Amino acid sequence: MEDPTAPAGLPDPGALSESFLVYEVEEADEGVRYYGEPAGDRETVLRALAPQFRERGYRVQLRRETGEYVLVATERSPGVEGVPWTHIVLFFATVLSTLYAGARWYGLDATDPVALLRAWPFALSVLGVLAVHEFGHYALSRYHNVEATLPYFIPLPNVLGTLGAVIRLKDNMPSRRALFDIGVAGPLAGLAATLVVTAVGVSLPPVEASGRTLIDGLQLGYPPLVQGVAALLGEPLTYGPGEQVNPVVVGGWVGAFVTFLNLLPVGQLDGAHVARALVGDQIERVSQVVPIVLFGLAAYLYAFEGGRSATLWVVWGVLSALFLRAGSATPVDETPVGRGRQAIGLLTLLLGVACFTPVPITFTG
Repeated sequence: MEDPTAPAGLPDPGALSESFLVYEVEEADEGVRYYGEPAGDRETVLRALAPQFRERGYRVQLRRETGEYVLVATERSPGVEGVPWTHIVLFFATVLSTLYAGARWYGLDATDPVALLRAWPFALSVLGVLAVHEFGHYALSRYHNVEATLPYFIPLPNVLGTLGAVIRLKDNMPSRRALFDIGVAGPLAGLAATLVVTAVGVSLPPVEASGRTLIDGLQLGYPPLVQGVAALLGEPLTYGPGEQVNPVVVGGWVGAFVTFLNLLPVGQLDGAHVARALVGDQIERVSQVVPIVLFGLAAYLYAFEGGRSATLWVVWGVLSALFLRAGSATPVDETPVGRGRQAIGLLTLLLGVACFTPVPITFTG
């Protein structure tokens, strides 16, 4: 049998033999596939081989398919190629869904297109904090030459009009520093946007509570971060009968809530990226505690707070358990981050705590 050969520009199978003994190479639509036997666990093999592929312009994955191990090498393309229609369509769909939700917060007729457009401050505040958060990740991904998608906005006909936004990292993570920078950039950018939106929202005049507004059936719990901004500006977060806080404040509430959830140190969430970069594999022990804490919080709320927001934390307990199974990112270069990044990471996690409130939302009507 002839020795396997790889297409020009890709590592020769013999050069991989210390970590992955190749017996067949195949070209496919998704990339070049090296079939073989790994000499160690998945993380060890990828840490050894990813740099060889990266310097040739490829990212690599190790899979097990129908009883065989296969390294899949896919050409990297960190930039945006062509018109990102999926992202554009989802964004404008989310604009419409947040306008519809905003109309309900203002007590407007959501079936009237003109009235719908009057809800633009709400839509801008919600989409603004989400976009700034995700583009924080994207900007640092480009800085570190890590392949990532543009943000996917998720429209949903709920009280906010959206389920949030995400970007997807498609590349091997080159180093702990890159993992830290990309992970921390979103929360910090989102927090800056949250502070601005909250300050604007509390400074705007309240709106009339007409009996048709969505907030008539909801009660928001504001975290210390939002309360602190309002206190510094000397503005209230609650009003008497007949008036309600300006719906732009909801954008600040969204920013704080999203920041807290993303900083949970589990799975592929931002908090896990930051913690993994700071403490290495010890993050696995921390991550295992997250679902337990969330289920414990839900139990406490059921027992002592009439069940307010308990279901929300049960859902996030289940999600965090699923995220835990997905594992955390594994950087190729395990060189520890410096003290400057350690300080920034600690500050970010503390700010995340300031975004927490045990009862973020209660349905009263």
